[in-house]
Amino acid sequence: MEGEGQKIVTSNRFIYILAAVLAGAVGMIYVTPKFVVEDGALDFLPALNASINAVVGLLLILGVIFIKRGERRAHQITMTSAIVLSGLFLVSYVLYHTTHESTSYGGEGVIRYVYFFILLTHIVLAVVIVPLVLISFSRALSARFDKHKKIARITFPLWLYVSITGVVVYLMISPFY
Repeated sequence: MEGEGQKIVTSNRFIYILAAVLAGAVGMIYVTPKFVVEDGALDFLPALNASINAVVGLLLILGVIFIKRGERRAHQITMTSAIVLSGLFLVSYVLYHTTHESTSYGGEGVIRYVYFFILLTHIVLAVVIVPLVLISFSRALSARFDKHKKIARITFPLWLYVSITGVVVYLMISPFY
């Protein structure tokens, strides 16, 4: 039993390190020079990213519905699909932001504060959600469903918020691209 506990600690440590490396790598794209690509070649990526976020949000809701109905296999498929799409989103996001300068939000008045509140909470929770998703997934893969369920109750609403606010941020800033 002690060996199992050590595997879990090692697994969680790896997850935290991976999450920190990903957060650092994403942060670096804002302070490093941009790669040059053919003008307009990757301009479709923000819309793709918003679409991925929308699909992930839908998959998360379906995943909860499936598990509440006892449809474990359907839950597994939808949640795995959400993780894969989130990975695709991350690659697409990094690709876009390594080739494009950040777009400034041009809204004025109260809506500007609303935008920045949504953006700030989205960014902070996007960083927080990575280890939570990976730990939730790890616990499910290792059939520790009691522990998976405990962390999934925290992971689900945060991940859903990040997915939905990703779409909202895109819709709010898209007129300024």
